[in-house]
Amino acid sequence: MRTSASLKTATLAAVLIVAPLAGAYAAGHHKGALEATDPTDMTGPRVEALIEQVQGIRHGIVDARQANNITPAVAERLEMRTARISQAAEKIAASDHGRIPAAQYHDLLRRLDNVDQRLRVDTGSGFLMGDGADGGTYPNG
Repeated sequence: MRTSASLKTATLAAVLIVAPLAGAYAAGHHKGALEATDPTDMTGPRVEALIEQVQGIRHGIVDARQANNITPAVAERLEMRTARISQAAEKIAASDHGRIPAAQYHDLLRRLDNVDQRLRVDTGSGFLMGDGADGGTYPNG
């Protein structure tokens, strides 16, 4: 009798756990033909290039922080700027079926280049404009 009661309890528990999951699975796979699916697949050469650029900048921030070339506050500020650019890229790609239009791609690259240049300046490896006699300000003189 005792085994039968625990078996019934276990069976009931299993049914109660599986039923909502099965319903959610079925609902997700039976969308109408006219319903658009979410563009979660971010593909294409521009998206991949941006992902690589973001990863490179993040790696540079981590390296600079570990070498004590920048303070934690500077590292956090640079990481936040990089994250905002990455989020903007994801949002653009999601709204355009996983693609990034050329104009927005160039804007995102420009913004990433600005973060990279700021990292270089903060670590002391940025380049000077002109001969350096004026401290690197532009225009020289």
